[in-house]
Amino acid sequence: MLTGDPSAMHPNTASLQQLVDLLRGRRLAVLTGAGCSTESGIPDYRGEGTRRRARNPILYRAFVTDAAVRARYWARSTLGWPRFARAQPNPGHYALARLEHAGLLTGLITQNVDRLHHKAGSQRVLELHGNLATVRCLACGYTIDREAFQQWLLTLNPGWTRHAAELAPDGDAELPATLTIQFRVPDCPRCGGILKPDVVFFGENVPRERVEAARDLIAAAEVLLVAGSSLAVYSGYRFVLEAARQGKPIAIINLGPTRGDALATLRLKGRTGEVLPRLANELLNQSRTLTPTLLGA
Repeated sequence: MLTGDPSAMHPNTASLQQLVDLLRGRRLAVLTGAGCSTESGIPDYRGEGTRRRARNPILYRAFVTDAAVRARYWARSTLGWPRFARAQPNPGHYALARLEHAGLLTGLITQNVDRLHHKAGSQRVLELHGNLATVRCLACGYTIDREAFQQWLLTLNPGWTRHAAELAPDGDAELPATLTIQFRVPDCPRCGGILKPDVVFFGENVPRERVEAARDLIAAAEVLLVAGSSLAVYSGYRFVLEAARQGKPIAIINLGPTRGDALATLRLKGRTGEVLPRLANELLNQSRTLTPTLLGA
């Protein structure tokens, strides 16, 4: 059992028991990253194997100003989408849903765009970067379901699925640029505008109302738990800074080092699909002995 002040622990030496001791009896805000989804078969940008497949993501400005860039994105996405859409939650997603249903979470902030938290049963999910399940017109706001848009793309590009491609982060796929030049991309059927996945691209700002909603979840919590994120991107790291500003403990579960380690009360090295179920079991077993007041009910 942990003794003494948890904040005095070295962030790289934490055990599961120390994490349980820190979180016991406290309501949590959870911030998740790509590491929560890699065990569901969705690649990330910075985790294991990243160096082998490293490439630059498409930037927002390039997408909206260059038709060839849009064609390249949708050509690759058309091949990557079916496997991305078939991905299923792993034990880490289900563990977080269990914690929410037990009333231990103020909410879940995710940097992921795969909707796996929803599939696992989480309800109070704030999708910081949006999700790939919807395509939106940048001009008039028209939306279309990604699956319906997939059929539209395939109709315009018959035989496209014969191309083999390796799944890449965010539903993308690896494909030679020489092939994407010929790919046909539809315009908005309502106004002729540019259709874009309803996600925040690199170089694009997260909507202010989402940032404020995330801050509210942290303000209502007693601890911030970061799961499966390197925190390399400021859009997620800002919430670690916010929790630190509020003087709240910060716990991080991740395989590798993170940008937030220096601010962490503790850091546990491990896969979220393995650590989170064990954590949930411990907290839920202990919560049965806690009063409703302590649980924030």
